Amino acid sequence: MRQKPKEQDRMERRHNFLPVEENFTPEQVKEEASRCLSCKNPRCVKGCPVNIDIPGFIKALKEDKLDEAGEIIRNTSMLPSVCGRVCPQERQCEGQCVLGIKGEAVAIGALERYVGDNTSAKPVEIVPSGKKVAIVGSGCAGITAASDLRKAGHDVTIFEALHEFGGVLRYGIPPFRLPRTVLDREINNLKDMGVKFEKNVIVGKSITLKQLKEDGYDAIFICSGAGLPKMMNIPGENLNGVYSANEFLTRVNLMHANEKDSATPLRVGKSVAVIGGGNVAMDAARTAVRVGFEKVYIVYRRTEAELPARLEEIRHAKEEGVMFHFLHAPVEIYNKDGYVDGMKFEIMELGEPDESGRRRPIGTGRYTDLDVDSVIVALGTGPNPIIQKSAHTDGLDFEVDSKGYFTVDPETRETSIPTVYAGGDVAPVGASNAINAMGAGKKAAKAINEYLAK
Repeated sequence: MRQKPKEQDRMERRHNFLPVEENFTPEQVKEEASRCLSCKNPRCVKGCPVNIDIPGFIKALKEDKLDEAGEIIRNTSMLPSVCGRVCPQERQCEGQCVLGIKGEAVAIGALERYVGDNTSAKPVEIVPSGKKVAIVGSGCAGITAASDLRKAGHDVTIFEALHEFGGVLRYGIPPFRLPRTVLDREINNLKDMGVKFEKNVIVGKSITLKQLKEDGYDAIFICSGAGLPKMMNIPGENLNGVYSANEFLTRVNLMHANEKDSATPLRVGKSVAVIGGGNVAMDAARTAVRVGFEKVYIVYRRTEAELPARLEEIRHAKEEGVMFHFLHAPVEIYNKDGYVDGMKFEIMELGEPDESGRRRPIGTGRYTDLDVDSVIVALGTGPNPIIQKSAHTDGLDFEVDSKGYFTVDPETRETSIPTVYAGGDVAPVGASNAINAMGAGKKAAKAINEYLAK
């Protein structure tokens, strides 16, 4: 039987930002590891975007070789404690586990998290290459690329626009899902390797790509994230009390706007509608519960079966009192003296599948209202064009797609500008999540290493 981690009481956790789940006990680790069949053709590895040797590290756990398990994972991934917590395992490694066909998959994510939390990265001997690499952004893609590039001996500097490092891992994911001590430990591992970090640097404003090249950087990897929120484009969207999920989560996670003495306090109303059904929507809703909204709704235009969020996130949201309204599409936000005063939705039904493979929502012509005084829009983000615009001014014209994302070689991640690479949310391949960003970081680092070795 699949082991279950101990969880904080659902009523208590509504009022704090402490981790919801505890790690497995050593006994649970041994029991869960023993369930792995050590398949000769491990589908779980193919389901992992960075191809971690999952049977290998689980075999080491079976044999009580915890440090060896850590080495096996870190041969591929620098972020086991992070990925074990935030990756959508049910759609990736665990989703491919043969035990899941007729029963429950091995809890690969929980095992990885345990290994990451209870082992340390071994010191790496660095042989200087004499080459310099600049990385724009300190999220998953940047951290991963920095590790692989530094191991190759390059002088690596990460430039971060915000005042703390970690990218979306810090400003987007709440600490009840990803404790800050875990993130800080992973970043400190890079610092110990000799990776340099520069904060409060907006590449495209504080410094340009042209200037980075003039400063002697032999290659540049852009992984600055997608910071422009996608909004609903409906009446009332500019009212007070309407937030993008990016703004809401950043203000709470990074700026502590929910705390009493905050310099930028958060206006907390009685009820809030979170528009969307992905992990960001769940994070926003669960954060809204914790900052004091009395009623929190997730409003989604399809049914529960189509929700793209992690199953664990959905379950936790329900346990914490978040209410779900399915087959509702936003039509208007009502205005009262410049503030949100309710919301109008059209009732939807599902038609034929669209390009995403999910059934397309179709309007029925029937409408309903929801009594809310705040709205959080969690419909995704797009790329901020600041780097491309400043580069254009300097005569560097990047090829971008119709949505403004960098066009890159799918294998090397190189852009249309030689020696400039891009990955993560500015040049996405597949779903926007931590492990796919890591995969992009590894591909870019491999290509940069090969180029610099010539």
